[in-house]
Amino acid sequence: MSPTSGMPVRTTLRSPMATSCTFHDIVSAADRLFYERGYEFTSFRDIADEVRISRGNFYHHFRSKDEILDAVIEARLTATRSMLEQWQEAGKDPRSRIASFIRILLTNMPKIRQHGCPVGTLCTELAKIEHPARARANAVFELFRAWLRRQFESMGAKDADALALHLLARSQGVAVLASTFKDERFVAREVKALLEWLADLETTRPIRRRRASA
Repeated sequence: MSPTSGMPVRTTLRSPMATSCTFHDIVSAADRLFYERGYEFTSFRDIADEVRISRGNFYHHFRSKDEILDAVIEARLTATRSMLEQWQEAGKDPRSRIASFIRILLTNMPKIRQHGCPVGTLCTELAKIEHPARARANAVFELFRAWLRRQFESMGAKDADALALHLLARSQGVAVLASTFKDERFVAREVKALLEWLADLETTRPIRRRRASA
């Protein structure tokens, strides 16, 4: 509570845990609103209203929306590292780990259909407005790229980085069209095609481009 809320003075002394929870709540709410509405179309008031805290309490944690953006990006980086570590531990081999990346399109399909990919949409928006944080936001893609590259290298691929970028590009394209057409069957088909591509991949040769059927 804020000092002007009418509560006793002693309640203005927040415990470290309470302060941490409020910080986390703000970042979590901002992350969701930036994803659903966009960074530019989300205001300080929107985030404060979502968390239901006073402006005074809000400014105790963040002085600007850019500071919130930095915290959101850092939270996404942390979450991505954790997810990649889980895939690394759970996967029996590189192909199965890469398959986990591909299947995330199905796992997150409801959100992707509604709002697109959270990583891609934020990076695109920040690039359009030439925001200083765009390079930091791009670091999430770099985490995926580096992790995928290592998986392809473990499979013996000589063009591991090209394969990583190819898969990232395909997944981003699927996310964009899923958000555009709202077609679950399209996403399912594309995931199936990517898993088949992965299973049939000849890792000692460069990527083969299939001709589109007439």
